[in-house]
Amino acid sequence: MNFGQEKIMLDQTKHYISGEWTSSSSDGVLGVINPATGCAIAQIADGTKQDVERAVRAARQAFPAWSTTSTEDRTSMLGRLRSIYQLHLEEMAEAISQEMGAPMRLSRNAHAPSGLEEIDTSIEILQNFEFERSVSEGANTDLIVYEPIGVCGLITPWNWPISQVALKVFPALACGCTVVLKPSELAPLSSLLLARMIDEAGFPSGVFNLVNGRGDTVGAAISSHPSIDMVSFTGSTRAGVSVSQSAALTVKRVTLELGGKSPNILFADCNLDEAVARGIRTCFQNSGQSCNAPTRMLVERSIYDRVVRLAADEAEKIQVGDPTQDGDHIGPVVSQAQFDRIQGLLSVGVAEGARVVAGGPGRPESLNKGFFVRPTVFADVTNTMAIAQTEVFGPVLVIIPFDDEEQAVSMANDTPYGLAAYIETGDHDRGLRVAKRIRAGNVKINGKPRLKRSPFGGYKQSGNGRERGEYGFLEYLEVKAISG
Repeated sequence: MNFGQEKIMLDQTKHYISGEWTSSSSDGVLGVINPATGCAIAQIADGTKQDVERAVRAARQAFPAWSTTSTEDRTSMLGRLRSIYQLHLEEMAEAISQEMGAPMRLSRNAHAPSGLEEIDTSIEILQNFEFERSVSEGANTDLIVYEPIGVCGLITPWNWPISQVALKVFPALACGCTVVLKPSELAPLSSLLLARMIDEAGFPSGVFNLVNGRGDTVGAAISSHPSIDMVSFTGSTRAGVSVSQSAALTVKRVTLELGGKSPNILFADCNLDEAVARGIRTCFQNSGQSCNAPTRMLVERSIYDRVVRLAADEAEKIQVGDPTQDGDHIGPVVSQAQFDRIQGLLSVGVAEGARVVAGGPGRPESLNKGFFVRPTVFADVTNTMAIAQTEVFGPVLVIIPFDDEEQAVSMANDTPYGLAAYIETGDHDRGLRVAKRIRAGNVKINGKPRLKRSPFGGYKQSGNGRERGEYGFLEYLEVKAISG
């Protein structure tokens, strides 16, 4: 298997259905654009409802046998896949860098290895998960059985392409479910590479299927299909609403991981230099294209002016450049549409009266092609401004002052979203107290990283359900109580 750059330039217009690379039912194709150059690097099939129908039929036929395999057999298959993935880690990093613009260092150190991490986590949980548990009351005992939910439709985004695929595919397969995957049409190359790995690992025909195409065709066909038992979707809140509406007609389970506008609360007693630097780096990582990015920096008023100066200085240190070059720089955003949207929101921020203290509209100097955005910091922002309420999904930070803890919590929660939050304080008790009051699924205090097995997901319009660890497993399982 070789999926290096020379292969990415070739036609990739086949779906993977029932263990075979098969032509689409339509001649329609979609171009895959390298966001650093604006040039097409591949073509994929513009899949249809008929292609989804074939994939669902294959997954449905494979489900009875796969769902009754032993945990040992599924563990062995995942272990074989892990070995193959490890051998092609560099190819995965290259594919991700070219399809969505991640710099190679980030792609090698974070994007590509995330697939290995999720395989490892799934194997570990599978080996220890109790699929049958006894519950007793007096002399009576019930058997609680966890069973695979069935055929799973998985719809994934472009911003962390293999990470988001891995968070869904590997737990689903580990639980005994069969899968129909639709990766983002903007960043499908990493998923096509994964399909080749799954094929090489020898998974039974129909257990894993991949159909490329657009959300309004392939995605809609998956979410509304009566033979799909659950849909797991990661993407925008608007698209998540559409998935939920389509799925409602067949009363299937739906899990959603959607947008965010995460607060980063800086209290005056925090390690200020460290907190600001960490906030800037985390916000701008992946060119700001992370749903849990800390894009609203809420700052205690007594340190506000100093934080603005520090944030501006830190933002100016962020370099923007060619993803193929080594370094800690950030790359482009994913598409022309995303670039145009960000530029429009930057103009809205200026029109609202926010003060640009770093960056601003336009491309960085010396970059006259590609979808590169200047790392931007707005000060003098109020929480009611569009720039403070809208998920920009680019390297853009807003800084907002607060007067006391009560106001900080109120402002943190004053958003339609609730995916993540960040707190910087020297007072451990206050950090924990504030964390418990914030309506978000994930809270980091003083930059402490989340454990790999901790759940990830959001409140409010950031979605429902959880991914990662045992919490992610449970999304792919039905629960049956057997008495007597």
